[in-house]
Amino acid sequence: MSTSPRQLKFGAILTGVGTAQNEWLHPEIPGDASIDIDWYRQQAQQAEAAKFDLIFIVDSPYITPESAPHFLNRLEPLTLLSAVAGATSKIGLVATLTTSYTEPFNVARQFASLDLISGGRAGWNVVTTGLEGAAGNFGREQHIDHTERYRRAGEHLQVVQGLWDSYEDDAFVRDKQSGVFLDPQRQHRLDHQGEFFSVTGPLNIARSPQGQPVIFQAGISESGRNLAANFAEGIFAGVDNFEDARAYYADIKQRTAAAGRNPDHVTILPGIAPIIADTDEQAQAIDRERHGELDLHKALVQLGRPFNYHDFTQYPLDEPFPELGDLGSNGYRGHAEHIKHVARDQGLTLRQTALRFAAPFSNFVGSPKTVADEIERWFVEGAVDGFNIRVGAPGEFARFTDEVLPLLRERGLFRSEYSHSTLRGHLGLPVPVNRHSAARVVQTETLQAVGA
Repeated sequence: MSTSPRQLKFGAILTGVGTAQNEWLHPEIPGDASIDIDWYRQQAQQAEAAKFDLIFIVDSPYITPESAPHFLNRLEPLTLLSAVAGATSKIGLVATLTTSYTEPFNVARQFASLDLISGGRAGWNVVTTGLEGAAGNFGREQHIDHTERYRRAGEHLQVVQGLWDSYEDDAFVRDKQSGVFLDPQRQHRLDHQGEFFSVTGPLNIARSPQGQPVIFQAGISESGRNLAANFAEGIFAGVDNFEDARAYYADIKQRTAAAGRNPDHVTILPGIAPIIADTDEQAQAIDRERHGELDLHKALVQLGRPFNYHDFTQYPLDEPFPELGDLGSNGYRGHAEHIKHVARDQGLTLRQTALRFAAPFSNFVGSPKTVADEIERWFVEGAVDGFNIRVGAPGEFARFTDEVLPLLRERGLFRSEYSHSTLRGHLGLPVPVNRHSAARVVQTETLQAVGA
């Protein structure tokens, strides 16, 4: 564990041709970037050269013909990151995978494999899937209820983490002289019987140098926050202004402490899309131009996604954002409620709301110094532990790594070199002690005490 002063953490969100409507038109972005492994390797290497903590891959299991370009045609995250692992050596590798439509044994094995392949750099972004249409891709007539999804997620995580402890760290003797490969006393069945899962175990793969993959989470609903408080070690926070970010940060840290965990062991990283130019005025002009080029119909479609692709074209564009009742409560509840909240509090029309949420909104627009100053403010004043940076055009990302990061380094806020080789090391997280090894130590100490 590092005792150095608190420093910023950075992730790079790699989204190929982009999750906003016009990103793929940028001349620096190949039209097939979302399925081009060389593109991902290059972006990961660029982030690693800048000493980022991790790269982050978003995912979901349902699309429509009008989904964003990246969603329509993209690589599966674990396969992608297994390929990227061989082209990098330090940077963390975080993949999104749903608990609603997967089995814990498979998930545990997949992430444990990535963790070993990468030398202890894997992280799992746990999601419950907000799109109702996903149910039809997994043999279900109805999407799982929001509350049930989070109960399932909690049990899913417990099972996966239990399976990751199937082998104690010294289980594999591998002594060719004696012919002993495994100490069977160090292999453990799980024998889990719960509300959603029945899993015997053990898992057929050992722990990595970081013990277990790092658990990330992205929910901002009440259920999502409670799941984060109990399990998350990193959070991809869905907040887009300073006051909301600071309130969310305080809430998560408080809930984590109430759950009996160390709040310092939860790294909160909102996603941002900085716009950087030589001057503040030039950056603001770029921001205005991007929003001015948006297609309103596509913006309405994109607005509908958190509400399970609700059709917003049926409402008057220039009247107040419509009253939707509990629409979105069984989808991306936190995001849907955030949109309703912003539209109501800012008195936005439907047109204004659609355009407001159609492109990545950024509080980080300006010269390199302006962006660095704002990042420092959020960090120092208790709103974040760092940021996930949305990576689009390589040249724009380079402006951040080459012009903003040096300013943060001069202020002692970000590393110049890696001091660890695992994702847990980067984030200042302890290696989890194998539960069976811990129980063995307790048993031994108890016997010694009795004997004394």
